[in-house]
Amino acid sequence: MSGVSDVIGGGGSGVAAGRWPGVETAIRGGRAPDAGVIAELTGEVVELGAQGAAAEGALLRERVLGFGPLERWVGAPDVTDVLVNGDGSVWVDRGRGTEATGQVLEPAAARALATRLAGLARRRLDEAQPWVDGVLPGGVRLHAVLPPLAESGTHLSLRVPQRQPVGVEGLRRLGAVGSELGAVLGRVIAARLSFLVVGGTGAGKTTVLGALLADCPSDQRIVVVEDVRELDPSHPHVVRLQGRSPNVEGVGAVTLVDLVRQGLRMRPDRLVVGEVRGAEVRELLSALNTGHDGGAGTLHANGLAETPARVEALGALAGLGRDAVHAQLRGAVQVVVDVARTGGARHIRAVGVTRWTGAEVVVDEAFVVRPGGGDGSRGVVTGSPDLDDVVRGPGAARLEALLVERLGASAAPRPDAARSPDAANSQRNLGSSGAGIRDGRVA
Repeated sequence: MSGVSDVIGGGGSGVAAGRWPGVETAIRGGRAPDAGVIAELTGEVVELGAQGAAAEGALLRERVLGFGPLERWVGAPDVTDVLVNGDGSVWVDRGRGTEATGQVLEPAAARALATRLAGLARRRLDEAQPWVDGVLPGGVRLHAVLPPLAESGTHLSLRVPQRQPVGVEGLRRLGAVGSELGAVLGRVIAARLSFLVVGGTGAGKTTVLGALLADCPSDQRIVVVEDVRELDPSHPHVVRLQGRSPNVEGVGAVTLVDLVRQGLRMRPDRLVVGEVRGAEVRELLSALNTGHDGGAGTLHANGLAETPARVEALGALAGLGRDAVHAQLRGAVQVVVDVARTGGARHIRAVGVTRWTGAEVVVDEAFVVRPGGGDGSRGVVTGSPDLDDVVRGPGAARLEALLVERLGASAAPRPDAARSPDAANSQRNLGSSGAGIRDGRVA
């Protein structure tokens, strides 16, 4: 008798052969196959014996509900990304940069896999909609592009979720933050200061944001708005809102702008936008300026200093002028957390505080992890930094003043300024960093 896996290729007979077209139709229609149908298909091979049935059942699930030829990479504990290029070559990232696996998919197989995974993510992928962004069962994030957009062939990207660290302590155990900078971040959360987590692609922004949200008090209601679900904070009271693509008629889309507006009506103690990348920045800044303290989000930016310009560019998408963006940003965001990927390791690189210059908002370094290895003076860093080698910057006094205002005198962060002469010099020069704090707004 043919195995159930043969049915997938067009062989087989009996109930399995009759059931398979329905499974295939469900997938193409964006619906996951019914678990009972999968069990029935598996039952067709009982005469193969217990071991044979188990093997066929596992193969069926892999090909119908799993990742097919990519299963071994997605299931590997150290793999964070699985990538298929247009030529069929398969690449993975184990946290040290991409590396070739030597596996090559046939063009038809790559396209069929991308189309099937899109269906499992309840998304559409075809000639009329040649790209897709979605989340698969189990939390794997899917992105795929078909020709002619990708000229060489189907491109498939899978972001594999890692075990999320819980709280600042989880980040410390992960090696993403030292104890001193972790204490600062813990007080930022306790003080309900609004903050942005910034960094490049794959730097760990979502991981850091999720961990920090886990430290929010359990009696606070967190409303999380995302285009594609990625944030999974370990917190007892999280409400998740997720965007939606338009249907085949081009209607029915739900944008982040829509979701932020709805989230504000849900009595949030903290409003969080998973990734701020468009016109929703207007609604977020407005919300954080109207009593919704402690809000947060992630933002693609190359560092603390570039953050205001990035927010300004996004504000332009919402029709806001430069002056309006900076006026809103002044009262909306107090802290910026910069994350980076150095030598394959993701870590928090710096914490900054916003400052109003009289014409615009700038972000001053408050606490910075000294780069490790290489020639730091020339911007070349090859080694992993000592996460407890923290240098105080010109914004440290201002951040301390904010924390004291919110939490009291015992709450000010006090990283050891005596770790280096540079740190001591920074501390002596703190008085030149600008004015203080008035009514929670950076002056």
